[in-house]
Amino acid sequence: MRKATAPVRNYTVDYRLEACNTSDNSYPRSKMSSETAVQLPDGAVVAFEEYGDPNGVPVIFCHGWPSSRIMARLTDEPARELGIRVISPDRPGISASSLRPDRKLIDWPPVVERIAERIGIGEFRMLAISGGAPYAYATAVAMPRRVRSIAIVGGAPPMAELVDAEGLLPLYSRMLALYRTQPRLLRRLFYLARPVLSLRPPMRFRPLLLKMLMLRPCDAESLRDGEAFEAIFESQRRAWRGSAEGVMVDAQIYAQPWGFAIEDVRVPVRLWHGKEDRAFSVRLAEQVAKRLPNCEARFVDDAGHYSLPIRHMREILQDLICDADTSP
Repeated sequence: MRKATAPVRNYTVDYRLEACNTSDNSYPRSKMSSETAVQLPDGAVVAFEEYGDPNGVPVIFCHGWPSSRIMARLTDEPARELGIRVISPDRPGISASSLRPDRKLIDWPPVVERIAERIGIGEFRMLAISGGAPYAYATAVAMPRRVRSIAIVGGAPPMAELVDAEGLLPLYSRMLALYRTQPRLLRRLFYLARPVLSLRPPMRFRPLLLKMLMLRPCDAESLRDGEAFEAIFESQRRAWRGSAEGVMVDAQIYAQPWGFAIEDVRVPVRLWHGKEDRAFSVRLAEQVAKRLPNCEARFVDDAGHYSLPIRHMREILQDLICDADTSP
């Protein structure tokens, strides 16, 4: 018999509020970061960068897929204003981090622990966007005394548990089907895609690219800003430039069982999800929220997969550290 869980608190945020409007330039303008790396016991290297306030409340960032550590550029300016130190690692095989071809999701928490030791932090919070969600959940399960809370923004659900692919972006549902039926073909497609997806398109082609992606209007509008576009798409290009194998290994994680139940995540979770999200429907997010024992869910009007973190990053970060002592 399934254990009863705490009720999910739901909030609807009006994106037209001044704090959420795209005109407030709430994403980073300075691109200020500190880049470094940590070596793991097996000799592998994990690269990471820091954003925001170097003396602030520590938050470990989990990038999406396909993406890399520089996706955390979205946090830089609001993190500095709020007194938050954002640590953003590349996952193994992504960009400058060593490939670990046989890794599983549950291999990630020891990496986070190593990074925390390297930079000298004890307790921390986590912020995960899109495909970073399973990694934040896994760390919270493995390190409940050190992870104070996590924020999930447009997060991926446990796809291996889905009965069907309804609610997923069509590309994701096709990839899942190929992974299960024709994995060699899927691998070949990754290698064929890499030369194209590693390219940096000229600025004059950006409007055409946004149109080809068939984005929600709110997402397309948010990505017309050059800084936001760079944070999202340059992070993707860096992932592909690293290796097709690294991107593919990262993708396989989503099709496999996580190794724990979502009900095992006991730390406080702030789950943010746009009602216009095409990658993972709001229905899937609602199902995850109901299963989390300690969750506050914010389902945001007129926000999609990209516009939610772009427009609302300051709110997301402020909410994440609301119980933190930020006094000097």
